[in-house]
Amino acid sequence: MSDISTQTKPERIVPIQPEPLWTRPFILLTLCYFLLFLSLQMLLSPFPAYVTERFNPGDVKVSLTTTLFALAAIAARFATAALMKAISRHLLLYAGLILTVICTAAYPFANSYAVLLALRIGFGIGFGMGSTIMATMVSHIIPPQRMGEGIGYFGLSTSLAMSLGPLAGLSLLDHYGFLSLSMWGTLAISLIFPLLMGIGLRQARIARTSQASSADKKSLAGSGKKQAAAESNPQAGLPGKNGRERRSILFILPPAFLNMVMAVTYGGLLAFLALYGIERELEAIGLFFLFNALTILGVRPIAGKLFDRKGHGAVLIPGSLFLAGSLLILSFADQMLLLVLSALLYGLGMGSVQPTLQAWMLKESDPARYGTTNSLFYNSTDLGIAVGSLCLGVIASASSYAFMYRCSSFLMLGFLILYGVIRLILSRNNKKRSAIGTAS
Repeated sequence: MSDISTQTKPERIVPIQPEPLWTRPFILLTLCYFLLFLSLQMLLSPFPAYVTERFNPGDVKVSLTTTLFALAAIAARFATAALMKAISRHLLLYAGLILTVICTAAYPFANSYAVLLALRIGFGIGFGMGSTIMATMVSHIIPPQRMGEGIGYFGLSTSLAMSLGPLAGLSLLDHYGFLSLSMWGTLAISLIFPLLMGIGLRQARIARTSQASSADKKSLAGSGKKQAAAESNPQAGLPGKNGRERRSILFILPPAFLNMVMAVTYGGLLAFLALYGIERELEAIGLFFLFNALTILGVRPIAGKLFDRKGHGAVLIPGSLFLAGSLLILSFADQMLLLVLSALLYGLGMGSVQPTLQAWMLKESDPARYGTTNSLFYNSTDLGIAVGSLCLGVIASASSYAFMYRCSSFLMLGFLILYGVIRLILSRNNKKRSAIGTAS
């Protein structure tokens, strides 16, 4: 009996609980991001109509209000990614937000087109700083195994702002004028400051704790794998820019370029949809952004989970077709039914394609490079918007807005072909690496 009683019982395996996604810092940062993009989008779409009425420039000059903002944001993101290594990210974040508040409040008082462009450049700098730092902070909070889902939910903030902001902005401009619109945009950014105080150092502690926890798990569970990898590849453990880091830099470029291509079409919507509505006598053109938001709300979380389970192909292929169909229908829209259908399809496409491309980039990047990766992603978005508003403006001046949107539709078909080529190249590279690993 004593032998039986002293026998050791088998240890009960306790299932590992997934790391939580909906933490306090994640929720507050998502709200802050929404408010920052809401302020941007409230003014971005109505801006061409305001500039046309106030200063009466041509389509190309009107597009400069979007193009110069986007280029300033790109330059600011590159600088911010480098400055975060030497300066407190919180200090840079507050500086960027203060600059956006000042420029947004000063828009109505610009007495010349040149002054207005200078304010747009200042806003782009502040916006580039703020958006890069917030995205970097949240990338460290999201558990790595839930990156697609986390980016999907976090990206809802930008998608909702991109959809609701222009609708609210156009409505405010029509009923209350540009001064009221500017003040509401200023208020949206100002609300970010108390929310950031609710994060403070708590977010930094959580990020460090998460990183330490991941490091502990890797050290306990992966020592055998490291030894095997070292035996099969003696250079695997050497420091410096090799292996994973070179792969990280190389593999985030294709999705960044695809994101730029998609953003070209969005630049055409932001810069000229309001003017297109006037041309086609569609009084409620702002409803495009409302119905766009409805489908984005539904598809964003689904697309993130689908990416985590099936990969980017399962999302990008149908998403690009939705976008192409939406823009083609928009080019023929002369009644509200076609406008609503176009908006619903565009929401399905953009709500699935954009977060998938960002999650793809983060999956291929080391956590230490999340700042650079997010900077590249949002830079590709702004560059696409800048190129789209300028080049599509030239097309519209030479032909019509309808032809311009048909060109955007064909561009998304080019997106699909380009993705197929990229996927084929990546598949061949993976087979080569597998063959080399098997031979060694």
